[in-house]
Amino acid sequence: MLKVDQYDLIRTGHRVYGKSISELARLTGHSRNTIKKAIRGEPWGYGEREHQPFPALEHFLPMIDRWLENDKDQPSKQRHTARRIYHRLIEEHGYKGSESTVRRYVRLAKMELGLSAAQAFIPCDPEAGVEAEVDWGCAVALIRGVSERLKFFCMRSKYSGKHFVRFYPCERQQAFFDAHERAFAFYGGVFPVVIYDNLSTAVRKILRGKDRQEQEAFSKFRAYYSFEARFCNPGKGHEKGGVEGLVGLARRNYMVPVPQAESLEELNERILQRCLSYGAHKMAGRDRSVNALYEEEKKHLIALPREGFTNIKTNEARADKYATVVVDRNRYSVPSAYAGSKVKVLLFVDRVEIFSQGKRIACHERMYGNNKWCLDADHYLELLEQRPRAFQSARPIRQWRESWPKSLHALLERFCQAQGETRGIRDFVRVLLLYRDHSAADMEAAVERAVANRVSSSEGVRHLLALNDGPGPTMVRLTAWSSLPPADVAVYGQLGGVS
Repeated sequence: MLKVDQYDLIRTGHRVYGKSISELARLTGHSRNTIKKAIRGEPWGYGEREHQPFPALEHFLPMIDRWLENDKDQPSKQRHTARRIYHRLIEEHGYKGSESTVRRYVRLAKMELGLSAAQAFIPCDPEAGVEAEVDWGCAVALIRGVSERLKFFCMRSKYSGKHFVRFYPCERQQAFFDAHERAFAFYGGVFPVVIYDNLSTAVRKILRGKDRQEQEAFSKFRAYYSFEARFCNPGKGHEKGGVEGLVGLARRNYMVPVPQAESLEELNERILQRCLSYGAHKMAGRDRSVNALYEEEKKHLIALPREGFTNIKTNEARADKYATVVVDRNRYSVPSAYAGSKVKVLLFVDRVEIFSQGKRIACHERMYGNNKWCLDADHYLELLEQRPRAFQSARPIRQWRESWPKSLHALLERFCQAQGETRGIRDFVRVLLLYRDHSAADMEAAVERAVANRVSSSEGVRHLLALNDGPGPTMVRLTAWSSLPPADVAVYGQLGGVS
């Protein structure tokens, strides 16, 4: 191979000084053919072959081509890889060559057959305030110390990159709509076009091409907010790559380490602050911050409607003998007096409200899953007052006792010692009924005083609460009686004649 300085010497010697090919061959030690190539200006080194031979694979090439051709009709995730072809050749046909040779040929063959995984993309500049993308992600969080697998909703503006993230227990349609409403409120308007995967909460059936048969409720929701829905091709999540990236960004930055909160609402408030702080970020290739770009696109958004979309489901039900109402395959308690009564149920995304004759009789945090029981111990207190022997095994009481202060446990023990178990429990239930009219803080303070002063009846606790509520009757110190003159007992004999 000619080096650069030798190439320069040959061409200069021939073109400038008129030296012959033979002279240059003797001077440099290269062959006459090499000298001729340099003089003609041909590049030195090895030229690229027009055809790449694969001698070790020669007898297997038709078979490999046939395997790859058949892959066109197979699922994309169940097609031959170069490594799989290599192992099949060894196991089934006794191939002795190297894996790298198989890889080189398979790469070339896949390109010719159109099976190459590499794809080209067109760089785009989105218009301000036109399109947003939506997707769901999944992450783990600790709620009240319990590890829960939650879903998080993501919406991202294609132009500004401003994004909204919110956690939900599930991806159901009510959560889907609620997330949109909160996202639109976050942006201060509605994007004219929103891009989705083929979510079952939005799409009922995938038709030919881009046509979709939408879920009826989603069509109503979309019409209410006046935006257009566009759906990606099946299996083509990269068509909304911005929000796909947001799912990963949110999980890596907002959810590491694993977030902890006392409630889902507290967790969402924390995530919202992280979304707001992202506004100061500058995306690659942009000379302005996310918030600056958003202020430009905000004026292009569709105005929010005056009233929010009615995202409430209603059910008619009947309270059973356990004073519970089955709603969405879970049970919610009502006051025991309503056992057997017909009730109306309103299902919100985060709570369940139960009504009887227009009066709200119960409100619970909504549960997701199957066969879960949400019991309010207060609903069963009158029944437990009548049946005190069921107190220790009553499920609502057992659940409530887990969060009782130590003083309440001590008071129950005191009542049972002083009055006997049955009467003591019945009287203790009367103390629990006082929670309806007094705050938990006042109750805890009164119970602590009752335990400290060895009070053994509900009336004593009631009296302590009355003292806390305000100034009671004036109490005279016993020491004040020492200043009075001694009583004349002789006058008591005269009282007998008084009519």
